Amino acid sequence: MDLTWSEFERVEMRVGTIIQVDDFPEARKPTYQLTIDFGTEIGIRKSSAQITKRYSKEDLANRQIVGVVNFPRKQIGKFMSECLVIGAVGENGDVILLAPDFKIENGLRIG
Repeated sequence: MDLTWSEFERVEMRVGTIIQVDDFPEARKPTYQLTIDFGTEIGIRKSSAQITKRYSKEDLANRQIVGVVNFPRKQIGKFMSECLVIGAVGENGDVILLAPDFKIENGLRIG
């Protein structure tokens, strides 16, 4: 089913920088807990991401990503996810994060 343009415009994808990465041992699958800075308008948000196959914690620190910031919060165990980090999902669930080619201002909207 096709989206209308107005439906697409409601999805608020923004650029953010990962400022903290923690292991999430309570998760069912290998997962990181991410703290992401989406700039002054949106602020700091938390997310969990099953990206441990391709990325180490050191790879992720200070990396810019794209995230959806207007989904409802989601409880994952004892952790509250506040945004959705966007990536391309390959075979066997291998996720490649979407990110800007150049360092840009946190909070810029993807459109």
